[in-house]
Amino acid sequence: MFDLDSIVDNEETSSELEDVVMGLIINAGQARSLAYKALRLAKTGDFAQAEEMMAQSRLALNEAHLVQTQLIEADQGEGKTKVTLVLVHAQDHLMNAMLARELIAELIELHQRVG
Repeated sequence: MFDLDSIVDNEETSSELEDVVMGLIINAGQARSLAYKALRLAKTGDFAQAEEMMAQSRLALNEAHLVQTQLIEADQGEGKTKVTLVLVHAQDHLMNAMLARELIAELIELHQRVG
């Protein structure tokens, strides 16, 4: 992943922090996209493929969540990590992906019951 000590607030490592944050955005976005793909599959009755897409979505979300956890650990609640608009944006992506997955899992279950 990345060196926790290298992402603390200092100008020389801001590029590395941006790279880490972009990884968070990419993984969260992938998780969300895969979950919606799973929902589209479930709507057609392809529940096996939908389950596979949800499993892949979970893996991407786990990667994003791991990065978030490491950022929190590096910060230690002391404001060591530089908070940028991109970091806030990444957090939004992660939370949206988590919420989308939860709701989509419920919708898939409903499609299975009805179908």
